[in-house]
Amino acid sequence: QVQLEESGGGLVQAGGSLMLSCAASGRAFNVYHLAWFRQAPGKERKFVARITSNSANTNYADPVKGRFTISRDNAKNTLYLQMNDLKPEDTAVYYCTADAKNLPTALATQPRFYDFWGQGTQVTVSS
Repeated sequence: QVQLEESGGGLVQAGGSLMLSCAASGRAFNVYHLAWFRQAPGKERKFVARITSNSANTNYADPVKGRFTISRDNAKNTLYLQMNDLKPEDTAVYYCTADAKNLPTALATQPRFYDFWGQGTQVTVSS
């Protein structure tokens, strides 16, 4: 089991940038693939980005490709999401999660297959 804590959210104007962090505790952090999801009020939780345990591979949801970058620093037990050119439709609570099952690509974008979640951090983009 791993514990996750997101930070870095806030209010930003359209076109601006934010960097989110997810601090992890637990000795197994370095062996887990990690992902970011987001959830707007009244909406389903949606996939944003995923990174493998050794940072060898990343993948992104189509709406954020070219604007968001996922990265991790295993020495600091921290996951990051750099968000550039933010749009109002990016407004949501952002959650980090750990993949304890080594999910195949076809299932890795579905939140119901992940076990461990942080409390979320609010990102609000004004137009």
